[in-house]
Amino acid sequence: MDHSPRFLRVVNEAKAGIREVTVDDVKAKLARGDGFELVDVREDGEWTAGHIKGARHIGRGVLERDVEKQVPDTGREIVLYCGGGFRSALAADSLRQMGYTRVLSMAGGWRDWLAASGPTER
Repeated sequence: MDHSPRFLRVVNEAKAGIREVTVDDVKAKLARGDGFELVDVREDGEWTAGHIKGARHIGRGVLERDVEKQVPDTGREIVLYCGGGFRSALAADSLRQMGYTRVLSMAGGWRDWLAASGPTER
């Protein structure tokens, strides 16, 4: 996807203030049974077409409005993912601003998850 320079600037600024994890990191966390929230921030249609097994959906457009209902503990670890890692970085920065202290963005997102043959569901 060809992203605009201004969008990429905003994403890079967000990434400077958040922590990212790899697909392998997330797969290992799942395999160990680590307690964390795996949140898909993609659009409804993307979620319906397929998502990481066990993830919950809170779309980027409603994240700030709905996150406190679904994940009220601001100290709970949250791993966010999107299609390629840009929207999840923006979402992680937003949650950080809301006081969530253990938010991670999965670099590479859904695209890299599929390439790594991670478990999926519909």
